[in-house]
Amino acid sequence: MEEKKKVVMGDEGIYDAKVLGTGKMLVLGFQHVFAMFGATVLVPLITGLSVSTTLLMAGLGTLLFHLVTKGKVPAFLGSSFAFLGGFAIVAPKLVDEAGNSIPNTEMLPYACGGVVAAGLVYVVVALLIHVFGVKKVMKFFPPIVTGPIIISIGLILAPSAISNAATNWLLAVIALATIVVCNIWGKGMVKIIPILLGVLVSYAVALVMGAVDFTPIANAQFVGSPLIPSSFAKFEIGAILTILPIALAAMMEHIGDVAAISATCGKNFIADPGLARTLLGDGLATSMAGFFGGPANTTYGENTGVLALTKVYDPKVVRIAAVVAIVLSLSPKFDAIVNTIPTAIIGGISLILYGMISAVGVRNVVENQVDFTKSRNLIIAAVILVSALGFNSVGGLTIFSNDSLTISLSGLAIAAILGIALNAILPGNDYEFGKDLQGDTSANLQV
Repeated sequence: MEEKKKVVMGDEGIYDAKVLGTGKMLVLGFQHVFAMFGATVLVPLITGLSVSTTLLMAGLGTLLFHLVTKGKVPAFLGSSFAFLGGFAIVAPKLVDEAGNSIPNTEMLPYACGGVVAAGLVYVVVALLIHVFGVKKVMKFFPPIVTGPIIISIGLILAPSAISNAATNWLLAVIALATIVVCNIWGKGMVKIIPILLGVLVSYAVALVMGAVDFTPIANAQFVGSPLIPSSFAKFEIGAILTILPIALAAMMEHIGDVAAISATCGKNFIADPGLARTLLGDGLATSMAGFFGGPANTTYGENTGVLALTKVYDPKVVRIAAVVAIVLSLSPKFDAIVNTIPTAIIGGISLILYGMISAVGVRNVVENQVDFTKSRNLIIAAVILVSALGFNSVGGLTIFSNDSLTISLSGLAIAAILGIALNAILPGNDYEFGKDLQGDTSANLQV
């Protein structure tokens, strides 16, 4: 018996959850569902995408990632917040006669088409890493480029958080305060699922206030297809060029998360199965999600927190969570319940979430010890920030237009292009990939 325990147990945790029994494995799987749920469903609530489709793509995307990475990495793939800026530009929400914001159903498929293209960027980079090695490829995407891009994403989104919260400041403040209290003073799972608790507490207050409309729930079926053909991806060059550069920032988030999972589990997943495989799995999952009308996927730091909390590192437990997400996606009634969450609650959560996105960008720069006494770094950061915010404020830059085709670059696209070009041209690029992967580099709230 002792011999078996040595095989399945590591110095810091359990690597084969079968020793716990089926019941405990299922409980652990559901715990991962709770950890990812709040953040995963928040993205479709903000963008107007289907919650059911999002959950389906999160589950299928996670299983695809595990297939590509040989089932070695205990990562869950949920909705990425990094792409919210792209969705806000390509498919900005509309306002109905009553003053309520409604999804831009006409443009959302084109934003999803951009997500498909962004996922293919992962695939290309994974191929380049496989051919040329990780250090040569990542030299083009140092923190001085990706950090300011991430900062810009949060700042571009900030106005929408305020406008949503302004519909009912009381609910917004309750949601915000709950997240802060849980994240700072919470213990165990409370600290890991602050977004979910923020939604639940403020939603309970909204119920007492009579601020919840239950009409959509009564009209929804209990079982149905999570796929909506009219929401499948459509492709337009302007939307693709708007969303494509966000992949650069999302890839850096991916690298940080894989490093964090490696540190948590005591295994070097960047070496085995390798960064090329993890990027490939994430990219394919993202393209699949976008094609079927879902948001981009990303590895979730919340679930890494669950790994650290439980010390159960078996990827099979995460795959159980993926199956549960797929099952939840099959109920339109469940989708309707989630969509009854008032706009003000989304605004309150977004208020801190968007700020956290920018803060993660700052953290990316600080943790990698970017030297701002160097003029090259100051120039690159300045050009990225001003280009992203400035061009976004005027609707981007049209580079080609005729009667049948218009090609425009968003502020983020322009910023990414200029940042990469300046980093390649200006002397003094001493970034060395790998030295920044010590310890936990994941964010508490996902980008």
